Amino acid sequence: MLHTFVGEDDDEVRELVREPLKQYLGTSVSLVKEYAWAFPAFQRPEGIDISRDDDLIANMSEEEVDAVLDFAFLRYYETSGLFGTPTSCQGIIDKLKGIGVDEIACLVDFGVDNDLVLASLPNLDLARRLANAHAGVPAEAEADGAAVIESGQSAAAQIRGNNVTHLQCTPSMARMFTLEDESRQALAGVRHLYVGGEAFPVALAKDLMSNSRSGNVTNMYGPTETTIWSTTWKLDGPLDTVPIGSPIANTKIYVLDANLQPLPPGVPGDLWIGGDGVVRGYHERPELTAERFVADPFEPGARMYRTGDLAKWRELADGSGLVDFLGRVDHQVKIRGYRIELGEIEARLGQHPDVRECVVVVREDAVGEQQLVAFASARDGVQLDAGEVKDHLRAVLPDVMVPAHVVTLADLPHTPNGKIDRNGLPSLAEVMGRRSEAAPIVAAENDLERTVLTVWQETLGTQQIGIDDNFFDIGGHSLLVVRMHRRLKEVLERPLPLTELYRYPTIRGFAAAMSGDQQSASMQQSLDRASRRRENMTARRRVRR
Repeated sequence: MLHTFVGEDDDEVRELVREPLKQYLGTSVSLVKEYAWAFPAFQRPEGIDISRDDDLIANMSEEEVDAVLDFAFLRYYETSGLFGTPTSCQGIIDKLKGIGVDEIACLVDFGVDNDLVLASLPNLDLARRLANAHAGVPAEAEADGAAVIESGQSAAAQIRGNNVTHLQCTPSMARMFTLEDESRQALAGVRHLYVGGEAFPVALAKDLMSNSRSGNVTNMYGPTETTIWSTTWKLDGPLDTVPIGSPIANTKIYVLDANLQPLPPGVPGDLWIGGDGVVRGYHERPELTAERFVADPFEPGARMYRTGDLAKWRELADGSGLVDFLGRVDHQVKIRGYRIELGEIEARLGQHPDVRECVVVVREDAVGEQQLVAFASARDGVQLDAGEVKDHLRAVLPDVMVPAHVVTLADLPHTPNGKIDRNGLPSLAEVMGRRSEAAPIVAAENDLERTVLTVWQETLGTQQIGIDDNFFDIGGHSLLVVRMHRRLKEVLERPLPLTELYRYPTIRGFAAAMSGDQQSASMQQSLDRASRRRENMTARRRVRR
């Protein structure tokens, strides 16, 4: 497997992947040591054993470490990855062929902006076709392969073609299944659906249950430190909430106070997990292991793990109990002297019948006052009214826990592993609809641009869009691209590769490409690419600061 990024310009690719790869190399102490001694300023003296001094690298200055990493990056870039243009990449591909390698796995998720990675995939495909052309693969075989990918690799086709009976995914992935009619129908035939990895929204739970023909949908909970799954709950009843359930075999669940004493049902506390699934600890991190893994006071000789989650027991009529997940302990904040658990607000907001997904964060206003801001996405076919949502929360929460702002987004941003990306949420200024006077709205100039503009407005849920706006700068992200792609295919009634939406992220550029004006489209694509490059350079500078 090779780290991979194939673009249109070698110098541009080198600078784009420099910081992500340096961060990757910086995580490997042994690798850094190896390249440090290869760096001219750190040559090993001949005839002298200095192996005991290797740890001195830990005391190098920031400038020295950066120099070592930069050297390591150049060596890695030139010898150990698939980087450059489709043509220049043929060199490393030919070297691999020479040692008998006939298949290369490409690692594309190593820190480069996701949208840029997706937009670059046509270049990687061209590199693949060039490599196969050199190997004598017939053109018709290439075309047949592309057709298979187009028709047979969709989620729906995979479920049906492989007679899938059991499926496990995150709530975010389950939601994506429900957005497209074909995959939604395929999902309905899965006999057992297991959903876990993040909080399970009430609205999604109801939607999946109504869609499932078997009615077998199970909420799964558990961290890696306890061997993934620790509790389960098969969805049932009115679904006013979605508990994480009861412990699986050979597992113990504790809700404890700060003194490690059990708390009664209904009282929130720290969630601890004991039993056979508890791992030994973190590799070569004894301090963190000692902090998170402690002796189980209720099971002599055993250990338990502190999850960092807030939970409470719920007593059932038959005397048994279920565990309700309330959020992360570290999402506890203080507003005007009151200690507030954001997860509790999110849980109540998620019970609103029109809310599909939600998150609550703290934002500072213009004068530095901290305010609670709720971001929510609505179920399909409905619109959220901020006033009505606040009334819903006031009925179940004290006033201090009711968010000052309730913001509706078409979809919340997510990290690559499917969890809600709190850092990707709009600022308070953005959610209040402010727009820079330096970037006025540019109106559509022809029928095609007006048609595409309408789809953008439907997808993003705002009328304030110009044809030169970058989709990803005004709230767009990968999940919305999928939704917009489906809608554009319907209204344009023509084949439309998903990658075109990444290649041309402005209405002007996209419309020019669709109308066949390749010169204008190419020029606009360059402008769009330059805009994304400036954005990522700014983001990298922010990370370094």
